[in-house]
Amino acid sequence: MIQSEALSLLEWSRLCQHLSTFAATKLGAIAARQLTLPTSQAASEQLLAATTEALQIERQPPGLRFAGIQDIGDALERARRQGLLQPAELLDIATTLAGARQLRRAIDGFETDELPTLSQLIAPLRTYPELEQDIHYCIDDRGKVTDRATPKLGSIRENLKGQRSQIYQKLNNILQQQSNAIQEAVITQRGDRFVIPVKAPQKDAISGIVHDASTSGATLYIEPNSIIQMGNRLRQLQRQEQVEEEAVCRALTAKVAEIYADLEDLLRIVTVLDLATARARYSEWLGANAPRFVTDGEQTTLRQLRHPLLVWQQRHEQGSEVVPIDVIVNPRTRVVAITGPNTGGKTVTLKTLGLATLMAKAGLYVPAREPVEIPWFDQVLADIGDEQSIEQSLSTFSGHIKRISRILAAIQSSLVSTQMPEDGQPSAITDESLAANNDTASPAVTEETANTASPTVPPTHTPTQPPTPTNALILLDEVGAGTDPSEGSALAIALLHYLANQVRFTVATTHYGELKALKYEDDRFENASVEFDDVSLSPTYRLLWGIPGRSNALTIARRLGLEEAVVTEAQNHIGSSQQQDVNEVIAGLEAQRKQQEQKADEAAQLLAETEKLHREVSRKAAFLAARERELKQQQEQAVQAAIADARKEIAQVIRRLQQGEPTAQAAQKATDTVNQIATQHRPPSIPKKSKPGFKPQAGDRVRIPSLGQTAEVLADPDEDGKVMVRFGLMKMTVNLTEIESLQGEKAELPKPKVAPSQNLPHHHPPLLSEPQKTPLICGGMRVVEAEGKLEDAIARAHGPIWIIHGHGTGKLRRGVHEYLQRHPQVQKFEAAEQADGGTGVTIAYL
Repeated sequence: MIQSEALSLLEWSRLCQHLSTFAATKLGAIAARQLTLPTSQAASEQLLAATTEALQIERQPPGLRFAGIQDIGDALERARRQGLLQPAELLDIATTLAGARQLRRAIDGFETDELPTLSQLIAPLRTYPELEQDIHYCIDDRGKVTDRATPKLGSIRENLKGQRSQIYQKLNNILQQQSNAIQEAVITQRGDRFVIPVKAPQKDAISGIVHDASTSGATLYIEPNSIIQMGNRLRQLQRQEQVEEEAVCRALTAKVAEIYADLEDLLRIVTVLDLATARARYSEWLGANAPRFVTDGEQTTLRQLRHPLLVWQQRHEQGSEVVPIDVIVNPRTRVVAITGPNTGGKTVTLKTLGLATLMAKAGLYVPAREPVEIPWFDQVLADIGDEQSIEQSLSTFSGHIKRISRILAAIQSSLVSTQMPEDGQPSAITDESLAANNDTASPAVTEETANTASPTVPPTHTPTQPPTPTNALILLDEVGAGTDPSEGSALAIALLHYLANQVRFTVATTHYGELKALKYEDDRFENASVEFDDVSLSPTYRLLWGIPGRSNALTIARRLGLEEAVVTEAQNHIGSSQQQDVNEVIAGLEAQRKQQEQKADEAAQLLAETEKLHREVSRKAAFLAARERELKQQQEQAVQAAIADARKEIAQVIRRLQQGEPTAQAAQKATDTVNQIATQHRPPSIPKKSKPGFKPQAGDRVRIPSLGQTAEVLADPDEDGKVMVRFGLMKMTVNLTEIESLQGEKAELPKPKVAPSQNLPHHHPPLLSEPQKTPLICGGMRVVEAEGKLEDAIARAHGPIWIIHGHGTGKLRRGVHEYLQRHPQVQKFEAAEQADGGTGVTIAYL
């Protein structure tokens, strides 16, 4: 009784109703609304395994489809009792068999080790395709018996068709012959007889039987005498048809009755499978995670736990945003006392924890962040809300005491059944507590009698902890409230001590300051509180651990609009009492916790940004590596193509030389052509290591390896180690480190001249030099070759790159622009000024 009462207080039925909306069949929805809780941890783990496997199938479209599954339970029971099933019921059985077969095929599509629980579930499933075929042969998709069901039925229906045709033909002749007497030229039926509408004044024109009349009496529906015998014959055929259809249905019903047990088992398997799928869909919708049941020595971990009913309310009923809570419980902890202001979320915390426990027990995922680690409890008992009743003479306090008495009776009953000593007698339980826990105790319990006699709670002096406490979760809201504060707090302390000895885990909410001190007297107790924002003067609904809360009654009263004078006088009565000092200490602890949380959030944000930057750098590095491989491959292909082209052209020169008359002039011309071909198709050369010792002077020819060009020195190097060179039409200044002689010798760098400090009249800040311009000549190249040159130039450049590609057909320019647009190191690019080459030169900025 108390267990079902706790389910009602936790609103378990509402959650089951929400779960039923995710079921695909009527039977699944009914099973979800009547969801029962397993009695063993192994059963819960099996349900969770089924949920996990169903979720795995759902994530691989189309998932499990329950098309055709019908509620055939009543039909099966009637067949078992030798009743007659109607064609529509037989059709439902056939579609259910087909739907069950499709479900089995969907699960068989996975390996057995992937879905061990569901594979074991469907192993005994039998779908009887031969019965399905028989039903579909005899019953059509409209639920009617087909003509082919039996030869006799087919013959009867042929006769029916012919008889009906004769009746229509006869009536149409009468309509034509007696058109003046006919109200409307239609053939209709009254009952199972064919009639025609005749004007009442001219009823004698058509002799026959009047079966009906219009409301006004102006029209009579007459069956002419000439078709009465035909109508009688038609009724005889219809009766024969009915008898034959019943014979077909009876034969099919007998086949169904023969396999009644297997069909009942099929219905059970399909319902269990639908319920597992509903649990998976609901868990996915909640964003929940699979729980793991922990032992008595392990920590309970529920981070970012959300109330499932509030989540539903937020999404479907425009409710406010759900504030998650963290529940981290040390395995040594037996009792948690939650304190804090009214309307702060203490009761919601109790219900959230209770529902999370029930969801895990029922095979549902828990709406919390991974890892979800929660104990499995035999019982979840609760005293939440106000049970006052005028009819039963119960006050608020008395109502709480009656419910707590029932909770203690359930605990003691569990102890009696689980702790039996060697003499076969139950462990010692006081007669007083048993009498107080009896639901048939004094019918009228007043607050005064409850205050003077509370036998359900034993003395608080050094209780002896049983070796195996009852595996139950107890949830108590406002424990000890509703009576004198001193007596109520004493009763609450005694009750929590008792529960710490007898029960695995208890959570209680309270406003009594004395309960906050239990943590410092017994390490089995822990404090928690709901947070209150001193700035907005409103609760935040967050759950804080290790810190007792403040009731903030006066602050809340002021926020709710209580007269300021009343609140001020109440504040004066409190003064600077010891309680006020305790509140200030608690406030300091809360401020310190907020600072730590802020620093932790900043550290987490910095870590997230670092990880994001690392991913971005890794992505760019991978892109550059892939691009480098692609360019090398393209260059290799270009070299091979150039070699092939060169060979073809050389072969053509040789053929022309062989076909003509061999003269010295022809041989020289062929040699020049081959040299020209070699120059055009020369593969990119690998730069050789240069030798030092070269001093460039004006007029010398030098090589610039980075550009692959030969240039002329226009002036001697200056003191900064720079020299002006010219190649083609372009002049530029380069560092001595960037040039070498035609023999590969590196240029000598000038020795730096250090001027004495006394010769420096002032210290001027160094002038920022302009970015170094890197020219790149691509004229005459293919796009692939130009991309390779560009990649090398970008890797070595320290400033803008001047890409000289010319005008031509424009294909090279477009290829260069497309490459620059997708390169991650290029910030922008633009055409040069008209004086510097215009659209024949592109400047790329890195």
